[in-house]
Amino acid sequence: MPRTQAENERIRQAAKDKIHAAAMTLFIKKGYHATSIDDVAKQAQISKGLLYNYYKGKEELLAAMVQVRIEEVKEVMEAATQLATPHEQLRHIVNGALDNVYQRPDVYRFYLNLQTQPEDDRVLASYREQLNEESRRQFEVQCQIFKQLGVKQPRLRSLYFSSALQGAMLMMTTYPEGFPVEEMKAQIVREYGSPPAESESFD
Repeated sequence: MPRTQAENERIRQAAKDKIHAAAMTLFIKKGYHATSIDDVAKQAQISKGLLYNYYKGKEELLAAMVQVRIEEVKEVMEAATQLATPHEQLRHIVNGALDNVYQRPDVYRFYLNLQTQPEDDRVLASYREQLNEESRRQFEVQCQIFKQLGVKQPRLRSLYFSSALQGAMLMMTTYPEGFPVEEMKAQIVREYGSPPAESESFD
């Protein structure tokens, strides 16, 4: 019996996920420029011809991976803004960020590395800017959450929050063994997610 459209799409997506995972492993290990399409195909254990069925080349593959990352970030923030209170929204952001790094530290390292590429890298600069632009957009959403929370300087508080969260994410990849993920989540939410009257941190 022929496969349904849904089955075909599931197979197609599984193949793309496999290619993305292989590319990410190699980009982290060897760097983007030192990795070839042949390398990616071998890592993914597929033929180069099959890989070309999905992507015309290495840069198109990278572009797709960056777009997936941007959509993941958007989904977390959009889901957060649908929650009833600023406290719940911030908790959702913290849980989403730290769970993502805990489950996929290689993904975090890959995109952090991409976001810090030199400006004169002609190929990678545009993708770095896409990621950074999305981060700036989501920061503005986050500022509105802190404004709803009632803090005196929502933009500054949002910056502190992001710094604490990004620092925790980096520490998780540096010291993966025994990192107190749940305790860190609770601490960040307690520190930044309470209304001003309930926390001295918001004076």
